[in-house]
Parts: sequence; C-alpha cells; structure tokens
Amino acid sequence: MTRVIGSILRLALLPLRAPFLLVLLLVSIYLGVDWVVNAPVQDLVNPDQNPVHGLYWTVACLQAMVVVVVASVPDLLLRQLSLLMAASRVITLIVSLLLVTVGGLYLLHLSALSDVLILATAVLLARLDLTRIRVVPSPLFTAFFLCGYVMLGVWIGRLLQLGGLLGQAA
Repeated sequence: MTRVIGSILRLALLPLRAPFLLVLLLVSIYLGVDWVVNAPVQDLVNPDQNPVHGLYWTVACLQAMVVVVVASVPDLLLRQLSLLMAASRVITLIVSLLLVTVGGLYLLHLSALSDVLILATAVLLARLDLTRIRVVPSPLFTAFFLCGYVMLGVWIGRLLQLGGLLGQAA
C-alpha cells in the first residue's frame, strides 16, 4: 500500500521536479485559447454544432499530436524513414516531395508554423527535463503520455476561453 502511495506521490510531484512539463502545459493551454480565438467560424453558444468548427479542431488537434509524436520519438521515426527511403528511389522521391509540399504549405501560413515550432520546442524541452531527472520511459509511452498531456492543456485552454474566464477576444 505504501508503495502505491509513493508512486502516486512521485507522479504528482513530477511537474515540480521537471519544470518544463509545466511550461509544456502552459504552451498547450495557450494553444487551446489561441485556437478558439482564431477558429474560422465561431458559434459561442454551441461551438460543437458547427461542422467547420469541428473540422478545424480536429485538424488542429491532429497537427498537435503529430508534432508531439515526432518530437517525442525522433530517433525511431528517423530510423524508420531512413530505412524506407533506402528501399527505393521512387519512395525517396515521394517522401521528399511530400516533405517539401507540407513544408511549403506551412511556410504559406506562418502562424501555423509558429504554433508547430513553439509546441515542438516545448515538447523537446520537457523530454530533456525528464531525461535530466532520469525518468526515461519507453519512447511510445512517452509519446502517448505527452500527447495526452498536451491535449489536456488544449482542452483546459478551450474551456477557459469558451467559459469567458479569459475575457472576450478582440
């Protein structure tokens, strides 16, 4: 019983031991607020009833999860991508074209690029801080945990903005 309480206490104190986890939470709360403010069409009474708003949130959350996974397990992803690209020239061309196209789309919309860079930096700093305190779970567990952590922060930011706790957006 004391072992369970000790592990729960260590887990609860993890953000205090690794302060960049708190920074990651604040960044994700900011992103949640920012996505509510910058949503293309907002119905503040029933925001979930609007299909455009739902699609916007789905794409934004999917983008955040992809950024967190890529920043959480870069060695695994890059190794698999290298093996895939070494398989044939056609796959190398397809992957290169895909990366250039996606990169170009992000450069056209610099606000999306800045959100991606801020989130990726916060995730990498949180991973570095976890490594500093010698908390190194498996890469897939880390990606899953950080995705959930970021989505929790985005949800809190969304609730803060929709609840009017942060004031009306200009």
